[in-house]
Amino acid sequence: MEERWMLHTKRADFQAIGQRYGIDPVLARIIRNREIIGWNAIDRYLNGTVNDLYDPLLMKGMREAADLVDLAIRRGEGITIASDFDDDGIFSSMILWTAIRKLGGKAVIDTPNRVLEGYGLNKRMVDQAYARGDGMILTCDNGIAAFEAVAYARELGIVVAVTDHHEVLYEEQEDGSKCYRYPDANVIVDPRQPDCSYPFPKLCGAGVAWKLVQVLYERRKVEKEALYTLLEYTAIATVADVMDLVGENRIIVREGLRRLAATENKGLRALIAVCGLEGKKLTAYHIGFVIGPCFNAAGRLETARLALDLLTETEEKKVYQKALQLKQLNDIRKDMTQKGVDQAVSIIESGNQSDRKVLCICLSDCHESLAGIIAGRIRERYYRPTFIFTETEEGLKGSGRSIEAYNMYAGLIGCRDLLGRFGGHPMAAGLSLPRHNFAELSRRLNEQCPLEQSDMIPIVRIDAAMPIHYLSEKLIQSLERLEPFGKGNEKPLFAEQHFSILKASIIGKNKNGMKLYVRNKAGAAIEALYFGDIPKLQQFLVKEYGKEQVDRMYRGLENTIDVAFTYYPSLNEFRGVRTMQIVIQNYCRIKTASDEK
Repeated sequence: MEERWMLHTKRADFQAIGQRYGIDPVLARIIRNREIIGWNAIDRYLNGTVNDLYDPLLMKGMREAADLVDLAIRRGEGITIASDFDDDGIFSSMILWTAIRKLGGKAVIDTPNRVLEGYGLNKRMVDQAYARGDGMILTCDNGIAAFEAVAYARELGIVVAVTDHHEVLYEEQEDGSKCYRYPDANVIVDPRQPDCSYPFPKLCGAGVAWKLVQVLYERRKVEKEALYTLLEYTAIATVADVMDLVGENRIIVREGLRRLAATENKGLRALIAVCGLEGKKLTAYHIGFVIGPCFNAAGRLETARLALDLLTETEEKKVYQKALQLKQLNDIRKDMTQKGVDQAVSIIESGNQSDRKVLCICLSDCHESLAGIIAGRIRERYYRPTFIFTETEEGLKGSGRSIEAYNMYAGLIGCRDLLGRFGGHPMAAGLSLPRHNFAELSRRLNEQCPLEQSDMIPIVRIDAAMPIHYLSEKLIQSLERLEPFGKGNEKPLFAEQHFSILKASIIGKNKNGMKLYVRNKAGAAIEALYFGDIPKLQQFLVKEYGKEQVDRMYRGLENTIDVAFTYYPSLNEFRGVRTMQIVIQNYCRIKTASDEK
């Protein structure tokens, strides 16, 4: 896939920033590249603590929501916490459940069945809350689009407080203005409401729930440590829900990771152990690609109850068994996901999809809960907004993942007459529709898509041109100051134009990695690792330099290969010896004068 490599050229006094904060000027450059501007912003980025988080009462509806929850607790009324089946729903509900119980209240968590009921609060959940005699329904990570279920609950006399973080549904008027639609809840807390003045609207559902608990705890004068303990739940949800790791999210995740390493939750401790992470420094990567997917797998393939049971289990033997069950579920999910990706690629490659700006693929025998993951993988491979649909008894269900230049939610708004239920935000969406509307939806999404060809070429943003002989252990260690890394605060990316590959070998049980020994023009050599598409890299090298030269590379013989890499540097420690290495992210051939002859 074609890429555009772009070197950041933003300016600032990197020396002055480095001196003021005791960091290498390279880090100062990276911080400027992340649009962190001004002494206060830089200080908050590097040194922000929980004391720098915003007052939750700045959020519209927060005071009223706290009033209603507090009143229900004092009256001894049961509270149904209506959650979602993904990581954000699981952990936002755990935050609220833990807090309500600590304050002496009665609460149960209810989640919809992903396959049978779909996303969000529904009539069955309301009926069960009513049958239990619960006087209140408190939603988390959902509710902003639950018009029918909220209205039904209100008819039954149940108080409904919505806490959510998703976009508010709207209808576009003829003059281009937006007419927003809200469920008829007693109160709505959602920082994405257009008239909400909260300074940071990018919280996940668990972040909003944690803010509500903050208000409740402060009212009851609960010790702050009890509130901060819940940050490990909030951190997992923030990373797993792929929220931008900027502003408050950055502080929440950094503090949550610190606490997660010493968590008192037996379920989390057991899962960390069975995943082989015990004793390791936990990072946002481990949440996003190891811990988070295990919890998500419960709601995808079975029920979110399995994940909630793990988090609430206290018996050592049972907790380990439940943690192992979640890990095994996730392993099954991985295999099923790969089969779905292979099927989608086959459909795209064998059909006439090359001219489509928005990919719409229907996988007839795919588990519907995997559609979003598969859509993300296809989006990465082809760099197109992608919808993956699966067959259900009622019609088609779909899940979409977008690219930066395309607002997926706005695209669906323009096709809402074809859809059943839908919701989401600019980068991701879920929807349902009748089978006979599939072709028309695909046609209209593409017809109305504003993307230009240049929008569909991924941009590789390079922080600095960094010859490997400039690297040092001290610089590599100092990069940790910029963590946590993730969406909105990506790992720093360095590049060098000309590397000779002295030797290479395929590694890993599944042959999914490559170890190289490379040297730059200045004569500096270093070990390099690559964990991307190995066959694709080999095809590139053969195409550019010929099979004979690639064979020589694998045999460690002199060859003519001269390739550019983007990379992230790291330290490898083996038997007490630390060595520098680079992890390759992208590659290309930089044409030289001799190539043009």
